[in-house]
Amino acid sequence: QLNALMALYHQGQLAAAAERAAALTEAFPGSFVLWNILGAANLRLRRLDAAIEGFQRASELKPADPDTHYNVGVALEEQGNLEEAIAAYQRALAIKPDYAEAHYNMGNALKEQDKWDAAVAAYQRALAIKPDYAEAHNNMGYALQEQGKLGQAIAAYERALAIKPDYPEAH
Repeated sequence: QLNALMALYHQGQLAAAAERAAALTEAFPGSFVLWNILGAANLRLRRLDAAIEGFQRASELKPADPDTHYNVGVALEEQGNLEEAIAAYQRALAIKPDYAEAHYNMGNALKEQDKWDAAVAAYQRALAIKPDYAEAHNNMGYALQEQGKLGQAIAAYERALAIKPDYPEAH
């Protein structure tokens, strides 16, 4: 059943995957994998409340898994709940401090709150872990630009373009 569910998800049949995962979570409520798939399918379907619920249930079953906390953060951020998203990213980072994507997404949430210094610091932490993270260079450039640090912003954009020359946002 799990293989069939994963096939639906990977074939892009997200509504069917979410429906099947929901039925399976009723039969197997202690399955971390099923709750995680349910969250992922609902996130891709933009059913954010259902995605958050699925990921939160998964994180309750396996609290030491940084990815589920990260996924909760992604869904909360897409929902506009930035403070809660930041808290979820912090939970992921408490488990896995070298989680570049969590630092990056925390930077994005901080950027959305116009917390430029904190956003730059988060992007710098992501880049210390993953120096070739073009998106982090680009978004750090944006945050620096908003602070009026234009020379540093241009340098960040240029680093993004050196990694990913066809990156339209950096141009």
